[in-house]
Amino acid sequence: MKDQLTNIKLRDWTETRAHSSWQVFKIMAEFVQGFEAMAKIGPCISIFGSARTKSGQKYYELAVEIAKSLSEEGFGVITGGGPGIMEAGNKGAHIAGGRSVGLNIELPFEQHFNPYIDGDKSLNFDYFFVRKVMFAKYSQGFIMMPGGWGTMDEFFEVATLIQTRKFTQTPMICMGKEYWGGLFDWMRNTMFEKFGNISSGDLDLIQLFDTADEAVSYLREFYTHNKLQPNF
Repeated sequence: MKDQLTNIKLRDWTETRAHSSWQVFKIMAEFVQGFEAMAKIGPCISIFGSARTKSGQKYYELAVEIAKSLSEEGFGVITGGGPGIMEAGNKGAHIAGGRSVGLNIELPFEQHFNPYIDGDKSLNFDYFFVRKVMFAKYSQGFIMMPGGWGTMDEFFEVATLIQTRKFTQTPMICMGKEYWGGLFDWMRNTMFEKFGNISSGDLDLIQLFDTADEAVSYLREFYTHNKLQPNF
């Protein structure tokens, strides 16, 4: 019985390995399509945040305001393409007549294309890691609105890439001291002071603001002294 069970498991594992080998081509296709589309769009700022934030709520309207102002400065706006904060970011860019980009992904809930993405700038992905490479490579700045697990994943990935200098020094902004302040306190008091797992300079890589004017002014000032270019 044990030998029979082992043989079944090995056969299933072998079939899985064969499928994984062919999967590489699908992954490559997503990268190629993404690179070709994103390279044509020009300098953009990514806005991350919760899909659950509703129109009329404080941070939805703040994201609209930020995206509108960024578009008036000449930046395109990239979001995850779905509802909530993502919709708000695309809406602000759309209102200002700016470039509005959506990098969507198939999920079992919450995720669907919002109506404010430019028709030629709507991309759909099967793989989170391919999608995140597109954000990382082509964004000239990252604005983190309040969000859940997905936003935290994006927050720490971007922070790690900046801290390790895997791409050029890129502005990273968190919006809403009431939301992010506790995390910043924990990073400062626990990660840095108590355990020494980060350096004091690492915290300086991330800005914490409350208003659209603060965020947009910071980005404007940053790019009076730095080049606009892909991050790697």
